[in-house]
Amino acid sequence: MPIYQKRGEIPHKRHTVYRKPNGELYAEELVSTEGFSSIYSLIYHAYPPTLVKAIGEAYSVEPKIAMPKNMQHRSYLTFGAYESDYIKSRKILLMNSDLQIGTQAPSSSMDYFFKNSDADEVIFIHEGSGTLHSIYGNLKFGYGDYIVIPRGTIYKMTFDGKENRHFVTESPTPIDTPKRYRNEHGQLLEHAPFCERDLRTPEFVPMKDEKGDFLVMIKKQGMIYPYTYATHPFDAVGWDGCVYPYIFNIEDFEPITGRVHQPPPVHQTFEGRNFVNLYTIQLLSNL
Repeated sequence: MPIYQKRGEIPHKRHTVYRKPNGELYAEELVSTEGFSSIYSLIYHAYPPTLVKAIGEAYSVEPKIAMPKNMQHRSYLTFGAYESDYIKSRKILLMNSDLQIGTQAPSSSMDYFFKNSDADEVIFIHEGSGTLHSIYGNLKFGYGDYIVIPRGTIYKMTFDGKENRHFVTESPTPIDTPKRYRNEHGQLLEHAPFCERDLRTPEFVPMKDEKGDFLVMIKKQGMIYPYTYATHPFDAVGWDGCVYPYIFNIEDFEPITGRVHQPPPVHQTFEGRNFVNLYTIQLLSNL
């Protein structure tokens, strides 16, 4: 989201020497989903975010396509059994080159960290509540929340109970609000069905100045790479910019109505390349 945010302590100028109280340097990291040509954030770490102690054996989570060329309609019963592990509980149901959509039903809080380097994620909460923890801060979530997580974000989810059901979208291109609802500067317009006030941004927490063994499961090209970092992933003293996870609740969407039935685009909440999100309905491209 191109809405500038600032959390914690940051230097007066970008790309300058920034020291800890003991004289050591903080490490500045630029994060963006499309390199230097799009929105970004600058994070100031207590330690360089590259201190890797070990890399475990990678394994595949790439979806196996049952019917690569198909025109037959399908109805999916997604409310099956809960699974303990967060990654294993994610089941991709439909996919093409523009996105993957599926469900997950984790029953246990994560005892590791996760980073999706392949895609932006939107996680819709059908059931359950908890907290999304990231270097940007904490986001409490519950029923009806869309959690938008930019690719490359290391996060951990803790749940308040065992019954959690989510609808998941993964997109290799950025997921954003509809272009027709934004002005040339990125601000949501007056006729949009929601505005910036409806978006919940991370609540910053003190940095985790910890050394040890921190397991980060990194997803890249359909593989999971277990990385063990030497320092806690949430070691930021501060950050600022326009890339961060945020939440939008479906009850804050103000329906656009008319004298006759309105077409589906009036229900749009997000969009990516060649697909849109209508409330909790995902429309695949090229089907």
